[in-house]
Amino acid sequence: MQYEGKIYRPWIEARSILIQTTLGCSINTCTFCSMFDDKRFKVRDIEDVFKDIEEARQIYPCVESIFLTDGNVMAARTDYLLKVLNKLKQTFPESQRISLYSGLNDFRRKSVAELKELKSAGLDMAYCGLESGDPVVLDRIKKRMSQEQAIEGMAMAKEAGIEVLLSFIFGLGGRERSKEHIIETTRILNITKPEHIAPMALAIQPGTVMEQEVKDGTFIMPTQLQILEEEKYLLENLEIDTFYWGDHGNNIVPQKGYLLDSREQFLARVNHAIDSNPMAAQNIIQTYSW
Repeated sequence: MQYEGKIYRPWIEARSILIQTTLGCSINTCTFCSMFDDKRFKVRDIEDVFKDIEEARQIYPCVESIFLTDGNVMAARTDYLLKVLNKLKQTFPESQRISLYSGLNDFRRKSVAELKELKSAGLDMAYCGLESGDPVVLDRIKKRMSQEQAIEGMAMAKEAGIEVLLSFIFGLGGRERSKEHIIETTRILNITKPEHIAPMALAIQPGTVMEQEVKDGTFIMPTQLQILEEEKYLLENLEIDTFYWGDHGNNIVPQKGYLLDSREQFLARVNHAIDSNPMAAQNIIQTYSW
């Protein structure tokens, strides 16, 4: 199997086989992200992908889940993706889930009929980055996506039956827009109702625009207290039935579970972290590279 450049997958997909289907990210402008700074976006030759799939069959006797990389595989043409999905289902009939990275705007660039075709061909789940619901923050991080586009993209995925894990970043508004960031993010989540959500605390990546903004003082890192208060607000105000993947290693209080069953337990942990750390209002969040 051939892999080009750095390969990323969600921590949730740790046991999945990885099939590199595209290279890089078709947007690749987000100021906080360095994941695909070593490659330009390209759709891999279908025969090379097929070869990797066949080689994977020889290596893995039983495959439960498959994850397609790189950054936003959904940006590839629908006919191409259908060929890949059909090949995967033929080669790994025992697999229970096929997932990929997608931008919410990638859903919008296809029709609902196309998305339903992909679902029927075996696509079960897409990992999408909302990052923030605050339009000011979205503009600052150069996400190239509006609130309205995020809502529309999610609605199309839901209509097609594709599950979505929507990730977002505690602290992305910095010290200045912490409240606006979490209020608007929570509002968008309540509108879009993703099946899964994955909050993670901000990590400043080496070589990114945001790293330079921190050095210049144009982006002020949030305090630990602000991060905890963002999670508290989120947990108190979410009105959706979703699975909460809050166990990323950068989170101050790693926790996961179905929100409706675990909300009070999650809130108790966050409140304990606030009450037991009197220096949280002064301390800057310490995180690690994704």
